[in-house]
Amino acid sequence: MHSMTHASSSQASRLAAAVAAVHAHVASVPRVALVLGSGLGDFADTLEDRVVIPYGEIPTMPQSGVQGHAGKLVFGRAEGVECVAMQGRVHLYEGHSPHDVVFGLRLMIRLGAKIAILTNAAGGANPRLEAGELMLIEDHLNLTGTSSLLGPNEAELGPRFPDMSVAYDLRLRELALAAASDARFQLARGIYAGLLGPSYETPAEVRMVFKLGADAVGMSTVLETVAARHMGARVLGISCITNKGAGLSEGVLDHSEVQETADRVKGRFVGLLRGVLARIARGEAG
Repeated sequence: MHSMTHASSSQASRLAAAVAAVHAHVASVPRVALVLGSGLGDFADTLEDRVVIPYGEIPTMPQSGVQGHAGKLVFGRAEGVECVAMQGRVHLYEGHSPHDVVFGLRLMIRLGAKIAILTNAAGGANPRLEAGELMLIEDHLNLTGTSSLLGPNEAELGPRFPDMSVAYDLRLRELALAAASDARFQLARGIYAGLLGPSYETPAEVRMVFKLGADAVGMSTVLETVAARHMGARVLGISCITNKGAGLSEGVLDHSEVQETADRVKGRFVGLLRGVLARIARGEAG
């Protein structure tokens, strides 16, 4: 199937076809959508009563070619909450359109999810952030040069000019901080800058985003947050700081190291996710 642009087919009709295909496999309505970044895909394997649908079985669903990004939609329960998770996401740097980058998230929201938990691996731009820390995203800078809302607006998905004054939900941020405190670790807080990639940032770019107010830098998440807010879903964003940005430490950056660090803190990350989901189950999200 060729990758469609918004010109040749509306996103709403693409989503309708994908929803129908998913409903042939699964009937449950998810409450929470999870986008699992580098090193976190395993979390989906721990869901109870799992139903797994490979992206290839969902019409028009874009697929990733990046190592560590599996490419499956996984339904199930965690801490009593009905969830749907993307194991693997596609990125702009692979040549996907902004619409394709957010298609999976839009699909999960269309399936019923009202809360989106977006996770990623990121580099630290703030020198105070150490490799292996988890950072709660409080706001973002979209420096990708594009938007997931490019082109004509589809009113049935959301408004032409969505408000982004509180892109990352305050109540969900409180739940994440409480979950971290229960797990006895300090959850860092900061601003995430989304860049195009796929090359890691230069030392000058790391200094630039830090001067602009960013604490962490990565190649995902910002377009998804825009799309989720467009559709009225609430967003919680969490970064795993897998390395200090270029110029802040000795040595060169390498994807295998990023994955190693993500693997090392996976247990803490999963504990945090479970703590947040347990609070959502208890009705604390409001």
